[in-house]
Amino acid sequence: MQDKKGSRRYVVVALLVAGAFFMENLDGTVITTAIPHMSRSFGTSPIGLNVGITAYLLTLAMFIPMSGWVTDRVGSRTVFASAIALFTCSSVLCGMCNSLPEFTCARILQGVGGAMMVPVGRLVVLRSTAKRDLVTAIAYITWPGLVAPILGPPLGGFITTYFSWRWIFFLNVPLGFIALLCTLFVIPNERVDEKKPFDWIGFGLSGVACSSLIFGLDLVGRPGASSSACISLILVSVILGGLAVRHFLSVQHPLMDLSALKIPTFAITVWGASLFRVAIGATPFLMPLMFQLGFGMSPVKSGMLILAVFAGNLLMKPATTPILRGFGFRSVLVWNGVICALSLFSCCAISANTPVFVISGLLFVGGLARSMQFTSLNAVGFADIPAPQMSAASTLSSTVQQLTIAMGVAFGAISLRISAFVRGSTAPTPAVIDFKVAFALIGLFALASTIDCYFMPSDAGREVSGHRQRKACAGRSEEATA
Repeated sequence: MQDKKGSRRYVVVALLVAGAFFMENLDGTVITTAIPHMSRSFGTSPIGLNVGITAYLLTLAMFIPMSGWVTDRVGSRTVFASAIALFTCSSVLCGMCNSLPEFTCARILQGVGGAMMVPVGRLVVLRSTAKRDLVTAIAYITWPGLVAPILGPPLGGFITTYFSWRWIFFLNVPLGFIALLCTLFVIPNERVDEKKPFDWIGFGLSGVACSSLIFGLDLVGRPGASSSACISLILVSVILGGLAVRHFLSVQHPLMDLSALKIPTFAITVWGASLFRVAIGATPFLMPLMFQLGFGMSPVKSGMLILAVFAGNLLMKPATTPILRGFGFRSVLVWNGVICALSLFSCCAISANTPVFVISGLLFVGGLARSMQFTSLNAVGFADIPAPQMSAASTLSSTVQQLTIAMGVAFGAISLRISAFVRGSTAPTPAVIDFKVAFALIGLFALASTIDCYFMPSDAGREVSGHRQRKACAGRSEEATA
């Protein structure tokens, strides 16, 4: 009976965290289609409204590294509940704003809540889930990051067209209230007894480095941005990032403990998987633009096509655990990674004359493979992490993921610019060939991400996948029968 209760509990915790993640991820993408209406309300230009969006990303980059220390000191339930409450209240403030400065301040508060919500939520799931159930739990908390970028733009357009852009933020109130109540009753308030001092130097170096990188990459994607400013910001981020790593390796209680990188399965999810996240991070930026600007589709038709990716993401979730149990992490990550890359390369072959069912089929397959790859990478990354290192590993993983997703959007914009520059074009709108070049480049990134996975041991993460365990049990049963 206890095992059944424990099994039910980890599912409830995973679903609760997934719901909070969905609220946070959706809020970051649903706003994009509402920008013209919001700019008119604030009396500013749509480009000027990017300040509020960038402020949110910069706040995430600043505060995610300190989430692990705060959780260990205060307790996971306290931090997670406070993050949900802050995110919900700041959403109300966003919906009530009447000027750009007000909106920017409210988005900064949202960023603080989001920075605590994501890594702490993942840590709660990791601590409350047995190794054998980790794949299922990770599958629950992975889909919000895959689904929200797809549902966000069409949902934002619908709300803005038929209601008001303010309801984009007000809808977080009932979701946040329910999540807060569930958190108080479901999430344990685990904390670390050892009181470590806060690493202010590490916080300053990592915060400025991450913020400079995201701001520099954001400028790269803006038309008319100064090249010298972009290069300077990225250079500052590289220098300060190097100093931060040196500091973390030399102090006794660093803000981010990098020792988890010595564990091969976790290191793969930082190095090779970062290439994959860059590729997938560029996709929600490139695909709608290609359909609308390149193929001349309406926003509605474009959104309906992209829903095929959403369908693939959802339908793969029930099959993830059986597939990993049958083939193991190494085989799945290599071959499924190749399928992901091929799905991106296939975008180079479609055109405005390609039948809709063919495009939908390709996107559906891509959604299946993408969901499988993300779940597998996130699960194997924490398969061999000891319990005392969970907090540090979750913080490091969340920081890297935030940076690489931002890099994906920037890389998509850079790819379009490079292709146009090579063609000698000065037109403000990218041509179809520019999108095909961009998808070819991000396809190469996805393919390169499988190299690390190829050199994984065949039994990597066996305690989580159950792949080797099942074979071992079968062997023992045969010996007993003999």
